[in-house]
Amino acid sequence: MRVVIGGGSGFVGRELTRFLCKSGHEVTIISRQPGPGCITWADLESSGLPPCEGAVNLAGENFMHPLRWWNESFKKDLFSSRIDTTRSLAKAIASSSSPPRAWVLVTGVACYKPSQTMQYTEETEWNPFNLFSLLVKEWEAAGSLPENVARNTRHVVVRSGLVLGADGGAIKQMLPPFRLGLGGPLGSGQQPFPWIHVADLAGIIARSLEPPSKPVPSVPEIYNGVAPAQNTNYEFTKALGRVLRRPAVLPAPRLVLQALLGVERAAVLTEGQWVLPKRTLESGYEFQYLNLESALKEIVRS
Repeated sequence: MRVVIGGGSGFVGRELTRFLCKSGHEVTIISRQPGPGCITWADLESSGLPPCEGAVNLAGENFMHPLRWWNESFKKDLFSSRIDTTRSLAKAIASSSSPPRAWVLVTGVACYKPSQTMQYTEETEWNPFNLFSLLVKEWEAAGSLPENVARNTRHVVVRSGLVLGADGGAIKQMLPPFRLGLGGPLGSGQQPFPWIHVADLAGIIARSLEPPSKPVPSVPEIYNGVAPAQNTNYEFTKALGRVLRRPAVLPAPRLVLQALLGVERAAVLTEGQWVLPKRTLESGYEFQYLNLESALKEIVRS
């Protein structure tokens, strides 16, 4: 199978590329810079979609970028880096003389309103309530395909939780202070903490690229890319401390996080939602990392 991956040079993209290549598939990456096995977004606009059986978009500015201050310019980049690339890929798929059989867009669980009591599945109806949920709404809408193309191209949306892995993401920023014994809960620590190991997210995406066993649905298939475990931020920090054999007792107060990151960005860390991978499990996907301890042990060993 030939797969085109937007944002394939990023954290999740590298893991997905390794997974697919190891399984014998051929990968072409779309990135900002040209290189071996790559095309640029400008190439996509001018020359169209390369021949492929699957397309994935993982592109997007890191919303926790440590060198970017939380301001209107950064917010604009968060939206444009996701929505514009998604729209470009969807347009290229629609214009292709031979559209891929699968189109996978990875978004986020920020569409679900933070709550200590609600449990969200892929069947939950929702409406935008803040900046990040509005982003998810517009992001997913940008991936829509015309009806004549959607009849034959499987459209899958994977809503990812916080992605854990040794090669990047949030853990890369967390490990140095935790190794020094300076880690601890964020805010109250009681907020839900939906997470997934990067290997499982890659596995869910790869499974979504496979030919469907039934006719292609008329609407996008939604899968929650989160581990089945239900953990709070406090449980996460304690588990990471245990794996590193370091104390994890120094909390980061909400007001400090707001001052450092901005109110809206800090809320992503100090609030959370219980998200269940109901449809993901029903699809037959078998998670490699079902609990935090096993996921974190693998990451620390890497």
